[in-house]
Amino acid sequence: MDGHCLSRVTNDRTKAIIPVHLYGQSAELDSIMEAAEKHSSFVIEDAAQAHGATYKGRRVGGVGDVSCFSFYPAKNLGALGDGGAIATNDDSIGERIRALRSYGEERKYLHTSIGRNSRLDEIQAAVLRVKLKRLDEWNERRRRHARLYDENLEAVTQVDPPTVADYGEHVFHLYVIRCKLRDRLRARLAKNGVSAGIHYPCPLHLQPASKHLGYAIGDFPKSEIYADEILSLPMFPELGDHEISYVCDKIKEFYKMES
Repeated sequence: MDGHCLSRVTNDRTKAIIPVHLYGQSAELDSIMEAAEKHSSFVIEDAAQAHGATYKGRRVGGVGDVSCFSFYPAKNLGALGDGGAIATNDDSIGERIRALRSYGEERKYLHTSIGRNSRLDEIQAAVLRVKLKRLDEWNERRRRHARLYDENLEAVTQVDPPTVADYGEHVFHLYVIRCKLRDRLRARLAKNGVSAGIHYPCPLHLQPASKHLGYAIGDFPKSEIYADEILSLPMFPELGDHEISYVCDKIKEFYKMES
């Protein structure tokens, strides 16, 4: 989300702004918070990919009114199965969320709203408590891996590495490049045993579920361009230097053959 463009699309009917700290880097929150304050809107931080990331010295998830975290196993802080959490400093919102996660109960057997069963089970919570102690260490490993990727790919003009903003710490849930001949490069990497992903191949405004909103191709041009160029290279704390070098060598070989 480009916070500086929000003034064109927000007004007094804007109930909430949902910035996504995509791939592990914080959104530019000052301009987002200013837009929200102007229209008395809530800010809901999507921090599902940004456990431990910071914005101007503050952990993401602690700036807006509400923040949402995912504990899917592949996340920087992942459980053994699906799970998630919501954080807020607003007592009334906290009470509402606690009720909604457990059948809409105000207290046991007293249901004041229609809720659902969204309680994090104890096994997942126990695993997360243990892994949380190593989150900063694992994030630092991810940053080191990203620097090594940057160094190895610096001379490859067909590849743009991820940009790291100067206002906070990136935690590299994913290492996403923009590249020429993306689909052919991905296929070549797969033939050489390298799994590379595309997060995400179709922008939200072009998804069938968003059809009722009336958006069309060209309405979000940057998202559409990126969707055709992005490629996620392997990234996890246990990644070896030799594995990163191998991936980069295969990328260099591909573009040398294509030149």
